[in-house]
Amino acid sequence: MMNKKNLWFLTLFSLVLVLSIYYVTMPSDLLAASTSNTNTNSLTDQDISVNVTESDVIAALKVEDDSKTNDTLSELQEKLTNAETSTEEKNTLYEQIKTINTNSGLEESIEKKINSTYQCEAFTKIEDTSVKVVVDKCENSKSLANNIMRLVQEQFEEKMYISVQFES
Repeated sequence: MMNKKNLWFLTLFSLVLVLSIYYVTMPSDLLAASTSNTNTNSLTDQDISVNVTESDVIAALKVEDDSKTNDTLSELQEKLTNAETSTEEKNTLYEQIKTINTNSGLEESIEKKINSTYQCEAFTKIEDTSVKVVVDKCENSKSLANNIMRLVQEQFEEKMYISVQFES
């Protein structure tokens, strides 16, 4: 069962996706005609190009992760509200939901710290004792990767396996 937030998110995401696909597939002469009306210079087909920025990679990873997380939470909540589920199972399910929500908040916090400290866009995924960090719009250097690993490890009390991947 989907709650209102999830429904609104999926509706708006679907709308943005459809509009993006429409814009990308729009005939270039139609785009040139609409832009030449506002500009005095006429554009040719060669002048028009669609640039895919690297932040699209991070955005795609975040959307995919949010989708998986929402699906998992929905399944867990459905099992939790099932009348046939035992008390022990409900406690376990509740702890799993709590862990997912805590990890989501921690992932967002780490992404903001990486962004503010190194001016890089980042995607973070925490799974058990491992943390995967995908960094974009940053220089690809070992020292930066090492600094990001230290920054991420500071967020945890126990030792974590941290991987940093640079997108370029």
